[in-house]
Amino acid sequence: MKFLLGTKVNMTQVWDERGNARPVTVVSAAPNVVTYVRTLEKDGYNAVQVGWGTRKAKNISKPVKGHIKELGNFKGLKEFRLTAPATQSIGDKIGADVFKPGDMVAVSGVSKGKGFQGVVKRHGFHGGSRTHGQKHSEREPGAIGGAGGRAGGRVAKGIPMAGRMGGERVTFNNLKVIQVVREENLILIGGAVPGRRGTLLEILGQP
Repeated sequence: MKFLLGTKVNMTQVWDERGNARPVTVVSAAPNVVTYVRTLEKDGYNAVQVGWGTRKAKNISKPVKGHIKELGNFKGLKEFRLTAPATQSIGDKIGADVFKPGDMVAVSGVSKGKGFQGVVKRHGFHGGSRTHGQKHSEREPGAIGGAGGRAGGRVAKGIPMAGRMGGERVTFNNLKVIQVVREENLILIGGAVPGRRGTLLEILGQP
């Protein structure tokens, strides 16, 4: 199973062999360092823990320092569960070259925060029309549950209403790796991925 942590750089476009422009997302995949390997016999499941990024040593707690030893001052640790025993060892580096053009991947990250939004933007409500003598309820939610009925005189759970939008973990499946720039540890993934520039992304290979 292929996996990698990277950060979103920006979006751009590349041209395929037919001369068509394809939108791609550039992901910077700074080398991930394997910090721990879990096995089915010892831990009950197979997994690989990797460290990414750097930060000052004074900001790392002593338990984490003892765990990662001299592997580096990582900004964070992330564990990837595997279906088969890991082929990596502690100290191995995983870079962008783990993927190749044509691979299908699933990309997970935290989406852009949109703040407090109404039902039209948040849930895709069509809104009311500015006809028949009214123009003040174009973007209002309408009825949310009256007296009696199925709700029983209350607002039922799950009613689409205005509220905080975005800032949630999102996964985009079946994205295609268009290009890999090994010299700069960059991966060009077709289409859009979650988050703003600088968002940490988890990239998992798909069969």
